[in-house]
Amino acid sequence: MLGCSPAVNGGGSGGSASGGASSGTGGGLSGTGGASATGGGSAPGGATGSGGATGSGGAPGSGGAPATGGASATGGNAPASGGAPGTGGAAATAGTSGTGGRGGAGVAGRVGTGGGGGVLGTGGAIGGGGQLACPGRANDAANPPVPLTLSGSLGTHDPVVMMSGSTYYMFFTGRPSAKTSTNLTAWANGPAVFASNPAWIASSVPGASNLWAPDISYFGGQYHLYYSASTFGQNRSCIGHATKADLATGSWTDHGSVICSNTGTTNDNWNAIDPNVIVDEAGTPWLAFGSFWGGLKLIQLDATGARVGTTLTSIAARPNNGGALEAPFIFRRCGFYYLFMSFDTCCQGVSSTYNIRVSRATSVMGPYADKAGTPAMMGGGTLLVQGNSTWHGPGHNAVLVSVDRTYNVYHAYNSNAGTLRISEMTWDADGWPVSGGP
Repeated sequence: MLGCSPAVNGGGSGGSASGGASSGTGGGLSGTGGASATGGGSAPGGATGSGGATGSGGAPGSGGAPATGGASATGGNAPASGGAPGTGGAAATAGTSGTGGRGGAGVAGRVGTGGGGGVLGTGGAIGGGGQLACPGRANDAANPPVPLTLSGSLGTHDPVVMMSGSTYYMFFTGRPSAKTSTNLTAWANGPAVFASNPAWIASSVPGASNLWAPDISYFGGQYHLYYSASTFGQNRSCIGHATKADLATGSWTDHGSVICSNTGTTNDNWNAIDPNVIVDEAGTPWLAFGSFWGGLKLIQLDATGARVGTTLTSIAARPNNGGALEAPFIFRRCGFYYLFMSFDTCCQGVSSTYNIRVSRATSVMGPYADKAGTPAMMGGGTLLVQGNSTWHGPGHNAVLVSVDRTYNVYHAYNSNAGTLRISEMTWDADGWPVSGGP
C-alpha cells in the first residue's frame, strides 16, 4: 500500500529512497473516495479463487469436469472450498470450466486452487481441476493490451479486486473501503469493512487511523481480508485479519493481528504492511508482505488464515536503492510464481515515481529473478508499468483473472488524487507479462 520508507543513512523517519524527506509510499495523502494514504505500501490483490476443490484423483476430463471428490459449481454461483488440486490434476483439454461453465465466485487472487466449476479472481493462477492453468491471452503486436475505460467512483489507493457471483468487489485503503461493479468498468461506492478500527489496533500501533492496503482472498471455506495498521514513516506495524462467509451479505469478523513488526521487544528490520495471499499448487496459503527496510517477506498460513510457525522467508529487497520497494503480489501461472512489486515512491500526487516491476520463480518461496536473471533479493525486477505525461506514479499492483483475460489493477495520479486504473495484461512468448497501462 502506501509505503513507509525507513530513515536512510540515519536520517529521520519517512526518508525517500535517495535519503530525502519523502516517504516511499503513502503517508497522509487522502485519495478521493476517502482512502487516506497514511503510510505503508500495500499489496492489492492476491488470493485464491474459488474453483471447486478437486478430489485426490484429480485429473479432469476434457471439458473441465473435476475428478471424483471435486466439487463443481454446476450453476456457476457459489465458490468451492478452495481445496488443493488432486494429485493427478491436469487441466481440462478444452480449457473451460467444469459443468455449468465459469461458475464460482471469483476470489481475490488465484483462480480456483482446486478449481472445477471455475472462478475468476484477483490473482489468477487456476487450480488443478477443469480450467486452463495459463490464463490470459498471448501478446499480439497487432492487437496489444490496452487500459479499460472506467467510470463512476474511481478514487482509490492500493486497490485489489475479486469477483463473487456476478459482482466485482474492490477493496482499498480506508477502513478498509470498498466499491462494486457488475462489468469491471463502472464502479459505485460500497460500505466500509469496519465502522471503526478494531480495538486491538490502538494499543498495538498507537496513532494508526486509516487501515492500508487490504488484500482479499478465498480459502478454507471463507473470504479472508488482510489489512495493514501502521503510521507514516514507521515500521511499528501489524497486519490484521478478518473473515466472512459471503461478500454480498453479513459483517466481517475480526481475528486480530496475524503478524506484527516492532510491537514488542524485538528490533525488526522489516515492515508488517502490504499483505497479499497466494495459495500454492498444493493448496497451502502463504502471506507475502513488506515495505522498504529489509524488503519483502513470506510466511505460511493454515486453513483458518492464522500464521504457521515462526519462519520468515525473504523474497525481495533493494539493498542499493534505499530499500524502495513494497506491495508484493504473487500470481501463479503456467508453472511459475510471478512476484509483482512497486518500486520507488508513492502518494506524492503527480510527483510520485512509483512503477510496477515483476520477477518470477518456480517455487512460491523463491528464489525470484527478473527477465535478465537479476535476483529479486538484489533489486531485480523487470519494468512492467511506468507513468507518462497523463498518469503519474502507477503502483500497488494486483492481478485479476476475468473470463479468459488477465488484468493488472493499480492506482495512478492524473492530479493529486489516487485513481483506479485497470489494464489488460497479455503474456509474451517467454511467459512474461505485458501491460497496456498506464
